[in-house]
Amino acid sequence: MASDPSLIFTNVDYNAQGKQVDWLYLPHSVTRSAYGALAIPIAVIRNGDGPTVFLMSGNHGDEYEGQITLAKLIRELEPEQVRGRIIILPAANLPAAMAGTRVSPIDQGNLNRAFPGDPQGTPTWAIAHYIDSVLYPMADFHHDLHSGGSSLKYVPFCSMRNSGDPALDARSLAALQAFGAPLSLVWAYNPEGRLAGAAAARRGLVSLGGEFGGGGDVNRSSLAMLEGGVRRFLAFAGVLANTPAPEPRTDMRMIEVSSREHYVYANEAGLLEPLVDLGAEVQAGDPAGRIHFIDNPGREPVTCHFRRAGMVVCQRHFGRVERGDCVAHLGTDV
Repeated sequence: MASDPSLIFTNVDYNAQGKQVDWLYLPHSVTRSAYGALAIPIAVIRNGDGPTVFLMSGNHGDEYEGQITLAKLIRELEPEQVRGRIIILPAANLPAAMAGTRVSPIDQGNLNRAFPGDPQGTPTWAIAHYIDSVLYPMADFHHDLHSGGSSLKYVPFCSMRNSGDPALDARSLAALQAFGAPLSLVWAYNPEGRLAGAAAARRGLVSLGGEFGGGGDVNRSSLAMLEGGVRRFLAFAGVLANTPAPEPRTDMRMIEVSSREHYVYANEAGLLEPLVDLGAEVQAGDPAGRIHFIDNPGREPVTCHFRRAGMVVCQRHFGRVERGDCVAHLGTDV
């Protein structure tokens, strides 16, 4: 089915010069709208020949910094500022973005676990298929903007994902240095990954990601870092007219997440008391959090421990946990 053409249609002409702000229409027949469609916003800005950059946010609907950044970029960029083409999808999983949820309220689909998608599938998988089969083949560069969503808090970072192709990884690393985040992360190679970044790597795109905040709010410093970094990424790609490529940042801290040992999971259900701060340096065996049992207050709390040394780049935001919830995860220096 993945080789079938997409059912999504649009009035956008990807080859036309100028600026278009329109919608992708995914047929969605329901009781209140028998011949209806989900209208997913998209912008295309083109001026002459040059590279194509595809920017995406709203992959998870409760991650807001990227959605704001790309909405502002759509309003601010004009064709005379562009050399080539910029495609912007600010609310990729529109049902999730409108609901402020990680997954779609229509099909409970997690877009970032749905690639390469299915054109005959439910909306989340149909959207993934359109991105993978229509938008990625047009692009040379890709940036998928994330944050921790409502359940996680992150130390803001930009990231790349190893592709297994050394030449492509070197170009992505150069893009990461051009983005200029103080903290940058390299995700492990996963050739079978269902994430957008893994799919972009399979298409040969120079691709970045990142986690720019979290906790279900909009962090002003993270937003400022993201807005400036996206502009530098566009300049690095050569798609901004009269804007030289930025100097690569060489003083950023490079970390990686390369194994499940970087993650700490709740081993009981209860109320989580964090025992370290976000951004702290820890050692293997250090306590990550303590789980309390308010329905049985006489019971001693249970402690979760880190399994290796590193920097705490992510912590759970919600106070209540179930067994198996991620309490925290580390990054370790490359």
